[in-house]
Amino acid sequence: MIKSIIFLFIVLSLNISYANNIGSETGLKVPRYVSLKSNDSNIRIGPSKNYPILIKFVFKNYPIQIIDEYQNWRKIIDFKNNTGWIHKSLIKGERNGIIISQDQKKVYIYNINEGKLIGEINDGSIIHLPKCKKKWCLIKTDNYKGWVKKENIWGVNKDETFDIGFFQFITDYYFRLVNLVDEYIN
Repeated sequence: MIKSIIFLFIVLSLNISYANNIGSETGLKVPRYVSLKSNDSNIRIGPSKNYPILIKFVFKNYPIQIIDEYQNWRKIIDFKNNTGWIHKSLIKGERNGIIISQDQKKVYIYNINEGKLIGEINDGSIIHLPKCKKKWCLIKTDNYKGWVKKENIWGVNKDETFDIGFFQFITDYYFRLVNLVDEYIN
């Protein structure tokens, strides 16, 4: 009997703690990263058009993090810790990020994680995030498609992984072989 009560208490505790991380309006995880749909998005002090505009974002695809939900409004925070409310019609679920560098210099882009250097990207650049591994994310820009260390990206959680396909290891293995052959030839 006591074991059953303890088990029930543990199950209920887990359900309550899990529910605290779910948005009340969407049922999606909170906090979560999303992006702006438009290059004209108002962030307001409160969850209504009656509240004054706090910030006007002018960058389409700018990454933000949803930290709360209220009806059709989402409370967000950006990489500069600006906080406010935005209407849900102005956001999309597409994952984007911002390049951050500890020394405000360029960040290196590789053909695979820990692979061959293929380019550099400036601090503050907005990038598309198609997939992330444990310590690396694939990024896309107008000029590059490659892997960047996750520590250099705002818009993804430290231990978060997403959209890694079942055959990703084959792609990684192929590029490792290509890099080895390239090193051997040169």
